[in-house]
Amino acid sequence: MTSSAPRRTVLAAALAAAAGAATPLALAHAADEPRSRAGTAGTAARDATADTTARRSKSLVDYHAWTTAADWSRGHADGTAVAHGPRPGVRIARPAGTADYKDPHTGRTAAWEYATWTSPVHALDVPATEVVASWNAHTPPGTWITVELRGAYSDGTATPWYVMGHWTAGDGDADIRRTSVDGQKDGRSSISTDTFAVDDPAGGLRLASYRLRLTLHRKPGTPLTPTVWRLGAMGSDLPDRFEVPASTPTQAGRELVVPRYSQEIHKGQYPQYDNGGEAWCSPTSSQMIIEYWGRRPTQQQLSWVNPDYADPQVCHAARYTFDYQYDGCGNWPFNAAYAATYHDLQAVVTRLSSLNDAERLVHAGIPVITSQSFLKTELDGAGYGTAGHLMTVIGFTKDGDVIANDPASPDDQAVRHIYRRRQFENIWLRTKRYDANGKVKSGSGGVCYLYFPARVSAVQRRALASVGVR
Repeated sequence: MTSSAPRRTVLAAALAAAAGAATPLALAHAADEPRSRAGTAGTAARDATADTTARRSKSLVDYHAWTTAADWSRGHADGTAVAHGPRPGVRIARPAGTADYKDPHTGRTAAWEYATWTSPVHALDVPATEVVASWNAHTPPGTWITVELRGAYSDGTATPWYVMGHWTAGDGDADIRRTSVDGQKDGRSSISTDTFAVDDPAGGLRLASYRLRLTLHRKPGTPLTPTVWRLGAMGSDLPDRFEVPASTPTQAGRELVVPRYSQEIHKGQYPQYDNGGEAWCSPTSSQMIIEYWGRRPTQQQLSWVNPDYADPQVCHAARYTFDYQYDGCGNWPFNAAYAATYHDLQAVVTRLSSLNDAERLVHAGIPVITSQSFLKTELDGAGYGTAGHLMTVIGFTKDGDVIANDPASPDDQAVRHIYRRRQFENIWLRTKRYDANGKVKSGSGGVCYLYFPARVSAVQRRALASVGVR
């Protein structure tokens, strides 16, 4: 999907007011508050990333996350507590209250206990025109989370609390249906499925800072609780551009061994999930990288899939990334959240600045799932055009061309492609393009998913830090 998804309807956010709010004054003074920064571990790491620090200072992207016990302790808790352990997080310690929620996709109204955690203000290094939140969480049956964003504009005024998603891993009788919330706007900004956007960037208005709020829900009386291990957002201020500067290869060629799955072999399967496999580029790409890291659904989890279908795990990924409001499987943070349901796997949504960023990650052993749109004539060897498509960058040739697992292939064996570096970089990083009728449309501006283990190597840690992810 692109950040301007075409399908929009209104969903009432019944619990948005239930958990309290930060004051506009506090948000207006966000720029005066100290911002948290990741420390540098040792002289070697400082030397290795000196050039990266200079490069990041010119970046048009700011990804920030709360992941550590210290991070969670700095937030404002109302009924939540820090869950200590190898992956610190927040969970319900005691309910802050009970509220009703009418699920617009099932029609059921139910009472839910809730507790909240609100982040400190994060002052953006890059005052932003767009923000995309993402999260990693465990939600047992009968539990779910709401992620909200409230920001301060560059003129000192505040946005409302915007719902960035009602999310749960399951879709059983005890669960709500995971959903984005459309129809949210204040006349200056709006939410488009998974993306906050300033309505008129040319007017100079920007988002200077933001807070994120978690509301954790559970059925009354149960001891179960959601646990959130990572909560973050990517803010960016990219210029309108049809062409991006060409990068020069900086690393010797490397190719990662990543499973190959085609979305096309699933045409007609489970049409209730985005009309079947032909539209499953995002979950198919996600599943490839999940399995690259050695994770996959169990046979019991796959027991619902027709045994005659090949690659049932792709069907599973489609079902559990499906956004019932967007009516599709391409919600960016929902794909990241699905990946993070697998043991000790982390996932973020961010933007990269060039293929050099992707090279650095691939050479550290981290594949990159990219979002792009293009005409058939703009990407040699693809054989199709698309208004929005996800594929996985798994390597680079010795000449710097892109090796991609492209799920829009006729079968699994055909998934591996080599795409020309300049063509691939431009269709991925640009923010504007022309469609087949010559009309101006949007591009993703370098959006990507990064999935990686909770415990990474030193090389991988430095590669992630070089693109602003810790």
